[in-house]
Amino acid sequence: MEQLRNAYESLSNWWFDLHYSQHQKRALLIIGSLLLILSAFIVMRGNSQPSATSQVIPITIAEPEIFVDVTGAVNKPGVYTLTGKSRVIDAIKAAGDSAPGADLSTINLARILNDGEQIYVDSTVVNGSGVRVSKAVHSGPININRATAHELDALDGVGPVIAQRIIDYRKINGSFLTIDDLQKVSGIGAAKFAQIKAKVRI
Repeated sequence: MEQLRNAYESLSNWWFDLHYSQHQKRALLIIGSLLLILSAFIVMRGNSQPSATSQVIPITIAEPEIFVDVTGAVNKPGVYTLTGKSRVIDAIKAAGDSAPGADLSTINLARILNDGEQIYVDSTVVNGSGVRVSKAVHSGPININRATAHELDALDGVGPVIAQRIIDYRKINGSFLTIDDLQKVSGIGAAKFAQIKAKVRI
């Protein structure tokens, strides 16, 4: 309290000691009051305005496109553009779905596709009694991406076990890109591959 009284007395002495006329002192008092009121208004206005919140803009990353050749027993064979995480079933649907008589049992429909691969849908072969039978073995090199287990079994040194491994490899990894990829199948080493490479093709 004493400090406030001392401050008031010092301010009063300073005011009366000013070598200004009464008009000048009055003008100075008005200007000072206006500045004080303006400053208080600016401070109050700044505190009353809501703080601007930064807007979060989501970033959408487009999936890469792949090209897949769908052929065989489908309604609209051709090359189709799909998203990078598409599966075999998506490629078949893009080709107008499987045609009547298609055999999807040799295809892994849930496998994720690779760019540039071919999906071949076999046709079911039915005899006169309505029983499904294996396709006839064609002469000449067989297509390892389309051959049935029976056709692969007919190759020298392959047998039913390795033939099924080749089918399983296709289901999991997709089509073979070169005949050399056959050596990635368990049980087909360099010697066995040399024995059958002239009898297979892509």
